[in-house]
Amino acid sequence: MVALTLSTQGSTPINQLYVFGDSLSDVGTVFRATGGMYPPRPTYYQGRYSNGRVWVEYLGDRLSLSNAQTSNFAYGGATTSSDRSSLVPGLLSQVNSFTQTHSKADSQALYVLWAGANDYLQGVSNTNGPIQNITQAIASLNKVGARKILVANLPDLGQLPSTRNGGQAKTLSALSQTHNQGLRRSLKVLTQQHPDLQIATLDANTLYREAISNPTKFGFTNVTGGCLAGSNACGNPNQFLFWDGIHPTTAAHRILGEAAFSTIQAEGIASSRSALLP
Repeated sequence: MVALTLSTQGSTPINQLYVFGDSLSDVGTVFRATGGMYPPRPTYYQGRYSNGRVWVEYLGDRLSLSNAQTSNFAYGGATTSSDRSSLVPGLLSQVNSFTQTHSKADSQALYVLWAGANDYLQGVSNTNGPIQNITQAIASLNKVGARKILVANLPDLGQLPSTRNGGQAKTLSALSQTHNQGLRRSLKVLTQQHPDLQIATLDANTLYREAISNPTKFGFTNVTGGCLAGSNACGNPNQFLFWDGIHPTTAAHRILGEAAFSTIQAEGIASSRSALLP
C-alpha cells in the first residue's frame, strides 16, 4: 500500500459561500422580489432560471455547506455594473451592498462571481467596461478581507439557442472570446497586485464548447435547442444542454458545479480528503 495524500497542503476548509452574479446563479432573488411571479412556476423550478437546482447549489453540496452557510446575492438580468437607476442590481452593486454591511469579510469563505453575459446580450460592444467591473468587484471584496475567489468566464454567447441563428451570433462569439482573454489577463494582474488573493477560474467556455462538440460525453442528445418551448417542456430535459434559449438545464448546472469544485481543489482553495490508494 502506498499512502497518497490528496489533500492540499496548508488549505483549510471553506466555511461559507457568497455568490454574486446573474440568472445563472440566482436561486430565487428575482422570484422573491416579484412576489413569485418570475421566473414563472411550474415552467421554472422554485425561482431558478432552470428546471432544477443551479451550479452554485451543487458546488455548495460538494463543499458540504448548508443553506445557512450560503449567502446568494445573484440577481437574474444583472449586468456587471453599479447602475443605480436600474431596478436590477448589477455585480458591482451586489458586491457594494455586501461590503457596506461586512466591514470585515470571512477570509475562509469562498466568494463566487459570474457576470458579463447580460452586458453583451443587451448591446455592450466593448469588453473593457465589464472586465473592469469584475476586477473592481474582486478588489472591493479583497479590501474587506476576502481571500478565496472563484470567477467564471463566459460561454460562447453566439452559440446559445436564442442567438445562434441571429444576425449578432458572430459578434457575440467574438465578444465572448475577447472578454475571456481580457479577464484572464486582468485576474493575473490582480493576483500580482494582491499576493494574499487566491483566484480560481471556472472555464465555462471550454465546458460548453466540449458539450456542443461532443454531447454524448456529457449524456446530452440536444445541445442546440432549448428543452422549453413556450410553456411546454420536452420529456427528456436531462439530455438537453439548455433549458430555454439562454439558460442551462439542471443537468448542465450539475456538470458546472462539479467542474467548479475540481477547479478550486486544483488551485488549492478547497482542501480535498486524504485517501489511501493501492
